[in-house]
Amino acid sequence: MELSTKSRYAVMALLDLAQHESEANLVSLNEIAARQGISVSYLEQLFSKLRRSGLVIAKRGPAGGYKLARPSAKIEIASIVKAVEEEIKATGCDPDKRAGCAGRETKCVAHDLWAALTMHIHEFMAKVSLEDVLEGRLTASKRN
Repeated sequence: MELSTKSRYAVMALLDLAQHESEANLVSLNEIAARQGISVSYLEQLFSKLRRSGLVIAKRGPAGGYKLARPSAKIEIASIVKAVEEEIKATGCDPDKRAGCAGRETKCVAHDLWAALTMHIHEFMAKVSLEDVLEGRLTASKRN
């Protein structure tokens, strides 16, 4: 399973924003685009969704740009993904229905495995903040 480009780029962009924002300066999308190798037009689309979700604050004009709406420790990766994605799931079925994987009338044999994986992914991303990533709290040696 792979996160979409939208999710990956949104997380990368907000990590960049968290690293480079300051009380005095807002960060422009041009700066993020240059550092992260993401097109400005793509970032505009993402930041529109991130702004509507209350994750970033925008200021227009010559000194304009973006800043995080709250501290990086209070922004979970799950909220970023949710802001730009419809849904992340490892199953091909509707989770609200008891049956019907991949257009069948019954659940597939691996349904419960994929449903559990989806749940664990959501729980993991809900526990990880931008600050956790920036502070290196997710290295393999620290996950146990």
